[in-house]
Amino acid sequence: MTAFFALTTSLLWGLADFGGGLLTRRTPALTVVVVSQSIAAAVLGAIVVATGGWSEAGPRLWFAFAAGLVGPVALLSFYRALALGPMGVVSPLATLSVAVPVGVGLVLGERPGLLQVCGIAVAVTGVVLAGGPQLRGAPVQRRALLLTLVAALGFGTVFALITEASTTVTGLFLALFVQRLTNVAAGGAALAVCVRRGGRAVPEGGFPWNSLPALAFVGLADVAANGTYAVAAQHGPVTVAAVLASLYPVVTALAARGFLSERLRAVQAAGAGLALLGTLLLATG
Repeated sequence: MTAFFALTTSLLWGLADFGGGLLTRRTPALTVVVVSQSIAAAVLGAIVVATGGWSEAGPRLWFAFAAGLVGPVALLSFYRALALGPMGVVSPLATLSVAVPVGVGLVLGERPGLLQVCGIAVAVTGVVLAGGPQLRGAPVQRRALLLTLVAALGFGTVFALITEASTTVTGLFLALFVQRLTNVAAGGAALAVCVRRGGRAVPEGGFPWNSLPALAFVGLADVAANGTYAVAAQHGPVTVAAVLASLYPVVTALAARGFLSERLRAVQAAGAGLALLGTLLLATG
């Protein structure tokens, strides 16, 4: 069950990142975040009302609130790092986020077997390579590296926080709803500041209403991925769930290959193969 839900998380996050990347080519990143998360919050709100999730309100929701604050900071740091530094450096470094939930699992007493340790090492190496690391070229700005590390720490922290936000399915719906509301509030505040400083909230041609289905997909896929990861981490070792869930860059790369006909570099193809091998080792360990 852990492997299934964690791999589903990778699939959903990978497709959400792919869709979000396409949307930010035409629409400001902050607007994509705020609109997509608003749609997800509306759907989750309806689910919470239908399932009676309000009855699950309790102290654990503070974890969801914290995840909602950390998430936008991590995402914006990541986008800014991509703007400052080569994607071939920034993207693989961001996968260091897996170190946070794995570290939490080890602190809590999880001790993966030898086969699982090998699987973790192989899978993480594969994910880094699948990001197409840039091994030569112009030096990377220190600010880009710092922002990338901030993003990685933030993404990993969200992994750890959302796992602690609930213990039941209905409670998980409520936790995800609170997280999304916080995302929207934090992202909306950042967007307002950006507009005050002369930035744009919409493209020159106006809001792209024909992109609403894609925005809805990105928001709902992202929230579903958070949910499946929480289930995976609660029903099995966090160390395994976190590593398998971190395979989403492989999905993004394959989606770009399938939908945009982008050719995978040799290092990316090798990374995808190693990620698959690591997955098999983790699943059988």
